[in-house]
Amino acid sequence: MKSRIITIAIATAMALTATAEGKTDNSSTRHERNYIVEGNKLFREERYADAEVAYRKALQENAMNEIAQFNLAASLLRQGTATGDTEKEAAGILTNLAKNAENLAIAENSFYNLGNIAFNAKDYAKSIDLYKNALRRNPDNDKARENLRLAQKRLEEQQNQDQDKDQNKDQNKDQNKDQNKDQNKDQNQDQNKDQNKDQDQNQDKDKQQDKDKPEQQPQQPQQQQGGISPENAEKILKAMENEENATRQRVEAEKKKNGAPSRRAVVNPW
Repeated sequence: MKSRIITIAIATAMALTATAEGKTDNSSTRHERNYIVEGNKLFREERYADAEVAYRKALQENAMNEIAQFNLAASLLRQGTATGDTEKEAAGILTNLAKNAENLAIAENSFYNLGNIAFNAKDYAKSIDLYKNALRRNPDNDKARENLRLAQKRLEEQQNQDQDKDQNKDQNKDQNKDQNKDQNKDQNQDQNKDQNKDQDQNQDKDKQQDKDKPEQQPQQPQQQQGGISPENAEKILKAMENEENATRQRVEAEKKKNGAPSRRAVVNPW
């Protein structure tokens, strides 16, 4: 498709140059006209670099010659090195002619060729606008209309592809988010498992250590600080009471053994 569009652009350029061959000296000098004729011959022989030189000579004679300008841009585009600075120069020439050319056919075909450049660069939105400008100047330009429809179709396909890319990008983003969430969940679960495992190991270790320790006597209740516990106080009183009873019994036994008279009841004298 690229070669077909550029071929159309060059054929248009050649048709325009033919009008220059019949002009009189009133509109162009003899040398200027001869250089354009020479350039056209070289162009048909596909000697595009040599044709470029001839067109530049024509412009040295008359820098405002629109036919020489247009054909120079065509020869630049037709060369195999029509990239970078070469294509940039050609686009600059055509842009100027599209805006300022007095010859409507040159303005029309400048817009058309600029549309081809944009189309080949896959800038379909720009090429659509340029083809429309060409059709405004010549509604009968069937090639411009054909390329316009093709550019519109390509733009639609491009937009659909971009939309699919955006959807895939969003899906991949969501998938990555879910994957990261699952990974974090698995990591947390693994960490919890490891922590629980460590805790179980520590508990088993503590149990084993307790098992290995010698048995200890149960600790007695500690005495309250600053006094005697009620239990100990009760024991002491009970012991004292028992000791008093035992002493009393010994005294009574001694008295009986020594024959001591028992205490006589006191009788009142009256």
